[in-house]
Amino acid sequence: MSSQAFNPYLPAGEYIPDAEPYVFGDRVYIYGSHDRFGAPMFCVNDYVTWSAPVGDLSDWRYEGVIYRKNQDPKNRLGLRLLFAPDVTVGPDGRYYLYYAFDFMGLMGVAVADHPAGPFEFHGHVHYPDGTLWGRRKGDSFPFDPGVLVDDDNRVYLYSGFYTPVPAIATGGRELGFDGGYVLELEADMVTIKTPEKLLFPKSGPGSFAGHEFFEASSMRKYDDRYYFVYSSRLNHELCYAVSDRPTEGFEFGGTLVSIGDVGLEGHTDEKTASNYTGNTHGGMLRIGDDFYTFYHRQTNRSSYARQACAEKLEATRDERGVWRFAQAEVTSCGLNGGPLRGKGIYEACIACNLWSADGAGRYDGSNPKKRLAAHPYFTQDRRDVNPAAAGATPVAKQYIANMRDGAVAGFKYFDGLDQVSSISVTVRTHKGDGARGPAQGVMRVSLDPDGGRVIAEIPVRAGESAAGEAWGAHGAPADPSAVGDRPSALYFTYRGEGSMDFQSFELN
Repeated sequence: MSSQAFNPYLPAGEYIPDAEPYVFGDRVYIYGSHDRFGAPMFCVNDYVTWSAPVGDLSDWRYEGVIYRKNQDPKNRLGLRLLFAPDVTVGPDGRYYLYYAFDFMGLMGVAVADHPAGPFEFHGHVHYPDGTLWGRRKGDSFPFDPGVLVDDDNRVYLYSGFYTPVPAIATGGRELGFDGGYVLELEADMVTIKTPEKLLFPKSGPGSFAGHEFFEASSMRKYDDRYYFVYSSRLNHELCYAVSDRPTEGFEFGGTLVSIGDVGLEGHTDEKTASNYTGNTHGGMLRIGDDFYTFYHRQTNRSSYARQACAEKLEATRDERGVWRFAQAEVTSCGLNGGPLRGKGIYEACIACNLWSADGAGRYDGSNPKKRLAAHPYFTQDRRDVNPAAAGATPVAKQYIANMRDGAVAGFKYFDGLDQVSSISVTVRTHKGDGARGPAQGVMRVSLDPDGGRVIAEIPVRAGESAAGEAWGAHGAPADPSAVGDRPSALYFTYRGEGSMDFQSFELN
């Protein structure tokens, strides 16, 4: 690759959760919903897309707005929100975008001649008599579409949601919330051809006990087998299931990724998570025999500012030729193709691990900003520049805020740390509750998450200006003697008074 890739892989200030990746031509395109930093709800922006060359997943290009909320005739005022979409190439060679309007209970379709749009409204998924799907009593709840056009040009639409939505939101209709469903569409991409079928029950036989379906349907076909990716009821993980047929016979495959590394060694549950959890949603990408999982992380002590991340998957084929995937660890290097270089300046917002002295927590549920007031979090220095309104790539400076005594930010992985002679951090400090003077303490840099194998201790003190008013750089010599010959993680632990915001670090 020509340059390094990081997680999140899009520029600071861009919030695209639910990203579905596809290779069209010689580029990878992502299609997701579109959060706005500081917004009180999910997905308030219009759809945009980004793309990167297949051979360089560090070089993402903003393709602009591809579909606006008010293009759908049932949303002319733009009051309904565009939730997680999916895209496929239809039998006619055009690109079809499927979307659900928040909790309205209907599925819209738009079409374009190019993967970057612009997309135009095509119709709503409906029965042959014109009745909209989701308008009949007993229909399942149309939500989080996943669409697949098979090799024989048959069109399958996957959908589903775990938690019943209040009847007032669905117009009083009694809809199905029993898990994940599938139905077949006609070649026009909007007319239902076969009745919907419960494919992934959320309870009972076939429900993938412990990892039951919650939402986020996503389907891929590789080497004549079907791989279904979904978010489980645990909500912080993406799982997969495999079958030889698109509408039955799926077997649970395992977890692809958890945004808190839950399920990996040392992280048995959310109480021991490596990062703050909440919902995640995404898809799978294959380039040659390399596979990747795309997902999103939570920021700003909120469920409403989610950022796009990705990891390479460890893939093997079993005796039947089925691809099997090990759970990926969340990292800072994501799509880089290997560890980051152990020199240079790195933004703190690429931390893949973050927790307080009391561990991490969930960003959904009741009042997370109050409940997690003493915890560190990712944030940014200004409001969004909304690409839909400004026509430009968003620009913002991200950092980790509110690192108090015992807070840890972890970065994985680096090569060449055995050559580092000094480390500096750019931070700003804030007074603690009842403190008389500026915050001060030490930033301890170690190779182990528990603070073991310390390689630097950096004194952090406010300057002559009032604490919290300005960023300042602080450095110290490094002792890399504990670094081995394998890629290493770096953990920055703050020990001291008050709180600290962490902007970046430099390895010299």
